[in-house]
Amino acid sequence: MSKVLSFLIFLGLFALFASLGFAQEAEHAAEAAGRGLGDGLLGIGAGLAIGIAAVGVGIAQAGIGSAGAGTLAEKPEAFGQILIYLVIPETLIIFGFVIAFFLNGQIGG
Repeated sequence: MSKVLSFLIFLGLFALFASLGFAQEAEHAAEAAGRGLGDGLLGIGAGLAIGIAAVGVGIAQAGIGSAGAGTLAEKPEAFGQILIYLVIPETLIIFGFVIAFFLNGQIGG
């Protein structure tokens, strides 16, 4: 498990530094249009808001789904309750999307 966690941390840091590098390159082109590094960082924040929420939901639903499958094998009448448990983490992605939408509205403004 620690290898997977260290790989995910490395991948996240690599993506962050790579995106900062691209944002700095885009800053020079965007300065002529009157935009700066702030728009790039807002874009990165919007992407991270959805991406981190999706990863968290995936981790949560992995445990809920496996436990739900075991429960449904023994008690098929618990389907509605298990379905509600699977839907609750999806609200995190909706919150991430709303935050990304508001950040996207600030870009270029």
